[in-house]
Amino acid sequence: MFNIVKNHIDKMSISDFNKLALKNDIVFSYEELSFSYEFVKNNWFNVLENINDFDLSMYKDKFSNENYNKICKLFKSLYDKYHIFLK
Repeated sequence: MFNIVKNHIDKMSISDFNKLALKNDIVFSYEELSFSYEFVKNNWFNVLENINDFDLSMYKDKFSNENYNKICKLFKSLYDKYHIFLK
């Protein structure tokens, strides 16, 4: 599973990342988009490897309240759908 994610993340451009956010009704500011994209590109492995210890609230100040809530909802939805594959 990690190889599939790695290949996808490696190929993902900031435009692709933004399209994914928009598809999930998340409209990022430039700063939010830049932070999110760089965070995912640089930290995806650590997040997935330690998924049960990942605390999204540590990054709450990087987003508007509306976007933070939408990101939490998306994260939970993806976790519920895929966590079984991360073991």
